[in-house]
Amino acid sequence: MATATGRVAPAPETAAARAFPPGFTWGTATAAYQIEGAAALDGRTPSIWDTYARTPGKVRNGDTGDIATDHYHRWREDVAIMADLGVSAYRFSLAWPRVQPTGRGPSLQKGLDFYRRLTDELLDRNIQPLATLYHWDLPQELEDAGGWPERATADRFAEYAGLAAEALGDRVRTWTTLNEPWCSAFLGYASGVHAPGRTDPVAALRAAHHLNLGHGKAVQALRSALPSDALVAITLNVHHVRPLTGNAQDADAARRIDALANRVFTGPLLHGEYPADLLRDTARLTDWSFVRDGDTEVIRQPLDFLGVNYYTPTVVSAATGDAGHNSDGHGKSAHSPWPGADNVAFHLPPGDTTAMGWAVDPSGLYDLLLRLGRDFPDLPLMITENGAAFDDYVSPEGEVRDPDRIAYMRGHLTAVHRAIEAGVDVRGYFLWSLLDNFEWGYGYSKRFGAVYVDYPTGKRIPKASAHWYSKVARTGTLDG
Repeated sequence: MATATGRVAPAPETAAARAFPPGFTWGTATAAYQIEGAAALDGRTPSIWDTYARTPGKVRNGDTGDIATDHYHRWREDVAIMADLGVSAYRFSLAWPRVQPTGRGPSLQKGLDFYRRLTDELLDRNIQPLATLYHWDLPQELEDAGGWPERATADRFAEYAGLAAEALGDRVRTWTTLNEPWCSAFLGYASGVHAPGRTDPVAALRAAHHLNLGHGKAVQALRSALPSDALVAITLNVHHVRPLTGNAQDADAARRIDALANRVFTGPLLHGEYPADLLRDTARLTDWSFVRDGDTEVIRQPLDFLGVNYYTPTVVSAATGDAGHNSDGHGKSAHSPWPGADNVAFHLPPGDTTAMGWAVDPSGLYDLLLRLGRDFPDLPLMITENGAAFDDYVSPEGEVRDPDRIAYMRGHLTAVHRAIEAGVDVRGYFLWSLLDNFEWGYGYSKRFGAVYVDYPTGKRIPKASAHWYSKVARTGTLDG
């Protein structure tokens, strides 16, 4: 993977193609609960997603991750697919309840052995592993003790980080602590459309802080156990928030959502404090007394890069009439994932949409990267997720043709290249996702993969988009 020091000058661009800088990382990404299966095998215990998926009415068609794509047994086949694609890196997550079943105490060697085998195979195939410690699968026992709204969970997370680093630090040199803590806090504890399915706005704000605190403590644990050249980061689903109009009311709506979506994390992580406007907006809900002296100093740990997940922009206005929160792309719920922003309405931009109903808008990624490059000029960026779901099917010839996904990828990679040309230090791109998989509350009804999975048989079929991405990854060049 690209190192985190020394900006590489962009390669010259020709009229026919866009060349990415030498050393640019081309990868794919997955998450443990979405692909591994083997939910009760080799000592793994239930996570909050196991519990949530078994709760009637929470996941479409009653789907669970019990089998998923059976990656736990088919990992060697999946690594071979990555090698055939020619990608240089693979971002995966460790399943916390597979590594430390109760969220406390010693690690489980059978679980760690799975990740040792996986990373050894990746390295043998010249694919660099990027391990994410937490992609939403909190051990259920920790949720029973209060979950992320409780401060103790941050301490448990740091202990788990240390165990993982000690076991895998000789193989894995690039780590991210949390994936999309906004989803964990606000979809999990405010709107309830993600596990654990709670609907308490104050608990969501407490969870956001303790996720931040857990990140800071985990970075400390990682750095104490990893070699000095290891890279440590966090992945945020940074929202590109746009006001619907230029009026002051819509601008204020965008400010409110930006505070709750982005600055609740980037404030303490990168500036060492929570934004004053966020504290004012939520003052009627909480006095933030759960933030203790010294917390923000722990949270603000040096990072080697910032992981950025982007799919679609967020367009908002001041609410009028019956406008609500069900059009923000995060699942339908009677409860808002936006504490303190009840007077904000969400809007779908015009144009093409994915199977998720999300607007296809590469300009949002370009604008977002320019903002991050301006706000944090000394922090390299890595696109750790970008991709799209479409209604894919296998043709009579046994092929999966997905031109809409290719168009989506081409548009967004063009946006990344434009941002690099504008001086933003973007080091790599991870396509979401390698495989079709369990898509959280949507079950198996939405397909994000570059590789089609026939769920009854587990058969893998690389889609046309996989072959297209393979060419880009192998050449480092985007066709014109």
